[in-house]
Amino acid sequence: MFPVSRFVSESAAADLLRQVRWCDGVECPRCRSDLTVRNGSYRVYQRYLCKNCGRTFNDKTGTIFAHSKLSLKEWYFTIYLFLRFNTSIRQIEAELDLSYKTVRRRVERFARALDAPSITLSGPVEIDEVYVSAGLKGCERDQASRSRGLSTRGRGTYDGDKPPVFTLVDRGSNERYVVPAKSADESTIRLLLADRHQESLTVYTDGFRAYDPLEEDDAFTRKYVVHSNGEYADDDIHINTCESHASLARRWISPHRGVSKTKLTPYLRAFQLRRELFRKPGDEALKHALNAAL
Repeated sequence: MFPVSRFVSESAAADLLRQVRWCDGVECPRCRSDLTVRNGSYRVYQRYLCKNCGRTFNDKTGTIFAHSKLSLKEWYFTIYLFLRFNTSIRQIEAELDLSYKTVRRRVERFARALDAPSITLSGPVEIDEVYVSAGLKGCERDQASRSRGLSTRGRGTYDGDKPPVFTLVDRGSNERYVVPAKSADESTIRLLLADRHQESLTVYTDGFRAYDPLEEDDAFTRKYVVHSNGEYADDDIHINTCESHASLARRWISPHRGVSKTKLTPYLRAFQLRRELFRKPGDEALKHALNAAL
């Protein structure tokens, strides 16, 4: 469960990076040429010479690890704790004896490197929205400290520090997506459901009025339950899987003490990656996480 061998030495960490990054052969990060040869070493990292552009590079060049004062094994430890155990930045700071600012920058740099999920729906699809407390903090606001008046019940707004987060569950492919948005309106919903295989996509929703226009569109077949009337499931018509997945997303955000809404997207992409690591052994999970960030 914990790939201890990868954290023992910098050479072992460098070897793992080499395996993951160059699994299809060494390629120049500048001109994308595969006409490369080994050209000595830089500490424990292999150096290469590109015969096409004449420039040299090493295993870290062009990655999130380049120009970092942190060792690779510290990077790996931070990434693994963050993804596998959802460890807070404060706790990682204590474990590595680093400053909070250093750890936070590395975590956010890793999360920003993750690609946006490609939403392709085969259907039928569940869709639901949840509102999370994610405001601007400290110096990002026009006031001295962050407002904590985020416990207002009901639907929130992006400007009100409770941005909507949509959860989509594709029952056909068993894929799940968590996508933050600036508003929970018809245009956002249509954009999320745009890339689909079926000519008429079956969509399961709750009674939220923003989904009502889907009933008048031949591209969708909307079926819904009204929670306010005590309806939660009618055979296959429900959004229970969405609600379950959304509760996991809330739990993911919770240890980080309220993620800023400007950084909500990369944190939720990390949550998506964490689901892919589920039930993978430690070494394989670490390789998968590195591959996602390269």
